[in-house]
Amino acid sequence: MGKDPRIVKPVYHQIAVDIAAKIVNGRYKEGERLHGRSTLASQYNVSPETIRKAVFLLQDMGIVEVAQGVGIHIESVQKAVEFIDKFRSIESLTDINQKILTLVSDVNEKNAQLAETVRTLLEYSDRYSSINPFTPFELPVGEQSPLLGKNASETNFWHNTGATIIAIKKGEEILLSPGPYTTFEPNDIVVIVGDEESYHRAQQFISPEQN
Repeated sequence: MGKDPRIVKPVYHQIAVDIAAKIVNGRYKEGERLHGRSTLASQYNVSPETIRKAVFLLQDMGIVEVAQGVGIHIESVQKAVEFIDKFRSIESLTDINQKILTLVSDVNEKNAQLAETVRTLLEYSDRYSSINPFTPFELPVGEQSPLLGKNASETNFWHNTGATIIAIKKGEEILLSPGPYTTFEPNDIVVIVGDEESYHRAQQFISPEQN
């Protein structure tokens, strides 16, 4: 039997969640200036690029504001609360996914169970079902895809397709809620939710050479 697929949270996403949690807990106050990127990089023992991605994610969520020459300021405690709530919901669903994966006994069962897992995750959460009642689709990223080397933010994926990326399979790894800065690579499997029209637009967007 092969190894169970591992669900991995990007380091920058983990750092963003940690900073948001500190804002919610009152360690950082609204309007307060956050440490500079170099200080944060040293604090979390990561590269400045990782911190840059974490800060951009927090900025996209409306939690912080970044101004040239001024630095990083805490913009909204409420947005930090909403971000943490969403993260906890996804983490809870991830736990369910891991329990399901432990039941898999061989490769064929893994593949079948893995496909079922994504459906189970969506069906399990009434919260997400009421907000986004769509069927998940899997779309491969071919070696000729124009998305290669780019990320969802650079390609304006949602604006161009109307579909939302909920996971990316990278070999035996499953990247849940990958965020806008995860790079598309050859043989990735992009898992999206959206209506039928969004699915066809996403299919054309990812692999125009096959259409």
